[in-house]
Amino acid sequence: MNELIRTLTQTWGPTSYEQGIKDVITRELDGLQLEYRVDALGNLIYCLPAPGKPKLLLSAHMDQIGIIITHIDKDGFLRFGAVGGLDPYKVLGQRFVFANGTIGVAAVESKEHATLEHLTLDKLFLDIGAASRDEALQRVAIGDFAVYSGECTQIGNRVTSAALDDRIGCYVLIETVKAVTGKELNYELYGMFSVQEEIGIKGAKVGAWGVQPDLAIALDVTAWGDTPESYVLDISLGKGPAIKVKDAGMVATPVVRDLLIETARHRGIPFQLEVLQAGTTDAAAIQINGSGVPTGAISIPDRYVHSSSEMVDLGDVEGCISLVTSVLLK
Repeated sequence: MNELIRTLTQTWGPTSYEQGIKDVITRELDGLQLEYRVDALGNLIYCLPAPGKPKLLLSAHMDQIGIIITHIDKDGFLRFGAVGGLDPYKVLGQRFVFANGTIGVAAVESKEHATLEHLTLDKLFLDIGAASRDEALQRVAIGDFAVYSGECTQIGNRVTSAALDDRIGCYVLIETVKAVTGKELNYELYGMFSVQEEIGIKGAKVGAWGVQPDLAIALDVTAWGDTPESYVLDISLGKGPAIKVKDAGMVATPVVRDLLIETARHRGIPFQLEVLQAGTTDAAAIQINGSGVPTGAISIPDRYVHSSSEMVDLGDVEGCISLVTSVLLK
């Protein structure tokens, strides 16, 4: 099992609470002695200088989806809202963990069992094992955040875990920075580990403004179309990273999309083309920064995204690293 992937996925870090992930990343890259900064919103941005070369921004977001406690009843049961895109069917029966280690189980109101086809988050509650409101308040408070408690496990050449969206993108960016440090670059590289993507790609908006890149590539996950009766989507695990053509928030700039396709073909890196009907990435915010930025994205196919047991193929991950590294190096 890749220990860095395990650490990244198991570190607590919902939207706006990304500090623990930043600490993991800075420790991992500390030995490279690179210049980095943290902007006012919390984006962590590394710079690998290449004077006179165009600025390339690579972005992967650190935050994960979660829940926020909105009410605690007299018997100690917790009501909650979503922080990011939550499907109630994926939430039901799952464990969530708070920053202090408190664990809760998401359950449904008994009267709703017969009508689960209409399940909504407001019909769910969190059970933290408390017998009263007072006991619950000794462990959690209104406004506290929690995230899926999903162990990181390797199954063959695949990894399943909570928070692979987008800790696997962070892993790709970390390994890319390691691979190109000290080498001659085609671009001046800015590696941004962004915040608050899951609630509206907010970190990328701020971070791109601070960098003012000449072109950009987002590193994120995408949906899948290779399980029984799944989405009509031409994306499969194990067939390579997916070069984005379009999603719900942006059309990839053709010159960047073609750069990625040509590089993959030249290097013999298997790839797929992604046309995603729902969802978007940091790329959508970066593309319209300032007077506009030519922007693309590379996505790692991720089964069961936004669940406690997402799944990616390590071959796709390595292919993504190879593709980004090949773009950067002479």
